Amino acid sequence: MGSGKSTVGQVLASLTSLPFIDLDDYIEAQESMSISQIIAQKGIIYFRKQELLHLKSVLKRRESIVLSLGGGTPCYYNNMELINEKPESRSIYLRANVPFLAQRLFEERQTRPLIAGIDTRDELAEFIGKHLLERSAFYNQAHKVVEIENKTPQEIALEILDLA
Repeated sequence: MGSGKSTVGQVLASLTSLPFIDLDDYIEAQESMSISQIIAQKGIIYFRKQELLHLKSVLKRRESIVLSLGGGTPCYYNNMELINEKPESRSIYLRANVPFLAQRLFEERQTRPLIAGIDTRDELAEFIGKHLLERSAFYNQAHKVVEIENKTPQEIALEILDLA
């Protein structure tokens, strides 16, 4: 969360002339509800099952795409394995440290269901640190890791292209 996956994905798609899909937006369109509404009305387990279903659907496409995942997507079921097992797939972890992410996310926390109830920067930093620790084993299964701090989305996208 807050690493710029959607923004960098859009820039990368533009640079490569590939279609861009944000998995969260795709799920919202397929479910005709926001992620917040899905979780509130049907629960987190339902959401994660739908996330897996829609991820599989997107990965079955024949054409190449740039796909941006939600921050939790790699951590459930065998999602990273599904992504990485496709020979043409290149997974990228956009990595940043906790203070950088907390600074970036604090002002927009009300628009993000997982952190909307957090009141202070210290609480947010603790939340982010806990999640990064829990999720790092999944994130580090990515084919490549790109450090994002002090880089523009364009610089990050160009670095990703250089990795290919």
